Amino acid sequence: MAAKGLPPPVTHIEADIPSGAEVFRTVPYAFIVPELIFGCWVWILVAATTVYFPLLQGWVMYVSLSSFIFSLMFLLCYVFGFHQNSNSWKIVDSLYHGATAIFYMSAAVLQANATIRSETEVNVNYIPLYYQLNVAATFFAFITTLLYILHAFHVYYH
Repeated sequence: MAAKGLPPPVTHIEADIPSGAEVFRTVPYAFIVPELIFGCWVWILVAATTVYFPLLQGWVMYVSLSSFIFSLMFLLCYVFGFHQNSNSWKIVDSLYHGATAIFYMSAAVLQANATIRSETEVNVNYIPLYYQLNVAATFFAFITTLLYILHAFHVYYH
């Protein structure tokens, strides 16, 4: 029998995963929207240039496009409440955003490499606008990487 004045023992702790419009007002779930926007800019900017290094920039396109699709699916799952406030959903979210942060970091470094190489190695039909677009894509790739890292750590540690 429990002592008087003490609350009953807690047997199950509910996760505090938001759903509906609360997703857009709760950190780290609100990071998904900037991840989508900046990630979208990465693949739009890379697609707008002449791809001089298809192996490097192909990986950038793959990572940014697939991450955009999966992050959009995560956002829709949160908005519609498919997670049902489950603790295991936090683990899946943290693992996804952590792995995507690693992939995005590799893509950002490869995009930076392609940008530097395009300035020095490509002389035939070189257009300065393409260099500027590659610089912007590199910048957005690193910003998106930072957002995925922040999201993964915030979900993991809270």
